[in-house]
Amino acid sequence: MQYTKLGNSDLTVSRICMGCMGFGDATNGQHSWTVDEEHSREIIKRGLELGVNFFDTAIAYQSGTSEQFLGRALWDYAKREEVVVATKFLPRTNEEIEAGVTGAQHIERMLNRSLANLGMDYVDLYIYHMWDYRTPLYDIMEGLNNMVRAGKTRYIGISNCFAWQLAKANALAEKEGFAKFVSIQGHYNLIFREEEREMAKLCAEDNIAMTPYSALAGGRLSKHPGETSKRMQEDDYAKLKYDATAKQDRVIIARVAELAEKHGVSMTEISLAWLLTKVTAPVVGATKLHHIEGAAKAVELHLSDEEIAYLEEPYVPHRLVGVMAQNTVMTAKEEHVWSAGNQKI
Repeated sequence: MQYTKLGNSDLTVSRICMGCMGFGDATNGQHSWTVDEEHSREIIKRGLELGVNFFDTAIAYQSGTSEQFLGRALWDYAKREEVVVATKFLPRTNEEIEAGVTGAQHIERMLNRSLANLGMDYVDLYIYHMWDYRTPLYDIMEGLNNMVRAGKTRYIGISNCFAWQLAKANALAEKEGFAKFVSIQGHYNLIFREEEREMAKLCAEDNIAMTPYSALAGGRLSKHPGETSKRMQEDDYAKLKYDATAKQDRVIIARVAELAEKHGVSMTEISLAWLLTKVTAPVVGATKLHHIEGAAKAVELHLSDEEIAYLEEPYVPHRLVGVMAQNTVMTAKEEHVWSAGNQKI
């Protein structure tokens, strides 16, 4: 395993981050393809044996049971100071807004719940899961800074945002003396490269770590044409992201398979070796032992400049989908609330 610093933080992280969305009680969450605690523990333990020290979860994953499974496994198999734990919080609910719960209050409540789920006193990285247009940015940044000052998180990150939003947030933080975002977790892989337009350039300029999710496109970049999996069959969100461009994506996937055969490695290793030339640490989900074993091997695989160009050449622009597509639409009421709340910026 190789290690690096996470952006402008002093956190040393493995080049592979274990994504824990696949862990949790399937009867108590939104996904039917997740694995139970026994198998989650096996995968986490194997990841630790392979040198993975960076783990990403969220309070939204299976109603908090992903956090619970991860926390209990790390308690048994690792020393707290030797692992880097990231979790995420969602925007305020309608009920909280109607009750007058502020952005800062919401963040503290969410983090306290996550810490209880994890069985930890602090997390290393607390991530703003998706942009909240109904809460002023100042309130979000102040709330996150409060959690850093309280010692409940060491650093903060952001997910599912545009480059202009990240730049605006960190400019506000610098102006007010708040903690800045040190990482961005966006949607980025060989068949979805829209982050290269602006986000990658901003991160390179400001030394912000890129830790993308969907590194293998929900399994599509790890399987030969015609192969499938339970997740690929049942993950409706991944289908939303990739089905519309499946024909053009198959050209790239075929090239991944070709290079995998040439190198005598798995498609997972080729896909992640390419992504590792672009980012700090991709978030790689694992629901089987061989998933994390393949990811760990990718760190040691070197692709030539010609091979990288060969993988990239067929790409065509993709439309935004999922959370990011939703982020492009703001109701008139939301825009008024967000703009009014940001007048102090």
